[in-house]
Amino acid sequence: MKSSRVRLGDLSVGFTQPLAAALRAKGHDPQPLLQQFGLDTARLSEPRARLSIPRFMRLGHSAIALCADPALGLEMGRHSHPSQVGLAGICAAQAPNLREAARTLTRFEPLYAANYRGRSSFDEDPRGAWLQFYSISPYNAYNRFVVDSVLAGWQANLAQVVGHDISPERVEIEFPEPEYAERYAALFGCPLEFSASANRLRLSNDSLALRNPQHCPGTWRHLVELCERELEQLTRTRSLRERVIQLLGPLLHGHEPDLEEVARRLHLPSWTLRRKLAEEGTQFRAILNDTRRDLATAYIRDTELAFGEIAYLLGFASAEAFQRAFKRWLGQTPGDYRRAQRRADSASQSSVASSASVTS
Repeated sequence: MKSSRVRLGDLSVGFTQPLAAALRAKGHDPQPLLQQFGLDTARLSEPRARLSIPRFMRLGHSAIALCADPALGLEMGRHSHPSQVGLAGICAAQAPNLREAARTLTRFEPLYAANYRGRSSFDEDPRGAWLQFYSISPYNAYNRFVVDSVLAGWQANLAQVVGHDISPERVEIEFPEPEYAERYAALFGCPLEFSASANRLRLSNDSLALRNPQHCPGTWRHLVELCERELEQLTRTRSLRERVIQLLGPLLHGHEPDLEEVARRLHLPSWTLRRKLAEEGTQFRAILNDTRRDLATAYIRDTELAFGEIAYLLGFASAEAFQRAFKRWLGQTPGDYRRAQRRADSASQSSVASSASVTS
């Protein structure tokens, strides 16, 4: 069975709006940069238009270089509005309280963002809740701003739902304390922990209970129905093989998951999973190998990750074991593959530039 090209993820082009607003606030015109990435007015106006996550990371990296502000992600968050994430955001903006708004943003996240690395979550306990963004480690100049913009954006969006500023009880961030650490304290106004086990905001029960003054019950229920319909349409055609592939991404980090572990995640007996996959003409080991191969090519093609980092993300015991497997899959080393991809990308960009100069 030939597998489709794996995408590391994508998100709504609406996420470029807070980036553009942050650049304008710093005195920079965002349009040339957006157009450089193929994000003209027509593209940004398309319903359900998405931007690949690697491309979004390169866009953010270029924006940071343009304004010379490594904390641009925090500024993006400050300029966020619920409507920028589409139907799910509009639905959250009509929630009866902050708790339901946070739950809505995570429950319907697939409508505006999808990442092979995982999903955001809203985890309640007797004293409050954690609003958690999944891990995208290892961190570098291309992805730290993503965490900054998501956490700051959550705070801004939830504040807009209840009509006034809110402060989390605590903010935890996976990567080490950056050079602009004081900007977090000024923005969040609460204790911070870097090099933490997760990227997340802690919300108190008092904050969760804050009411939305714009809430209209009938409109809220209608919007929830629309989101549920869209979400069901996204997932109803998935085969069991596709569901297994979706689960493997986060499970691969640092170890090789087995059939029993995946079966538990699917709430199936392992023998049932084995039988159902056989009915689809495949086996767990074949899916695991195909997924590793396709993710390996995507990580090498679309990111700047070192091969040792990719090996960890794919559950290999060492970079050497990964490189041996890659050569077995594609007949060339990861280094040769990356160089070939860079040459092809460079040639493609040169061709586009030549065409543009001829037509201008």
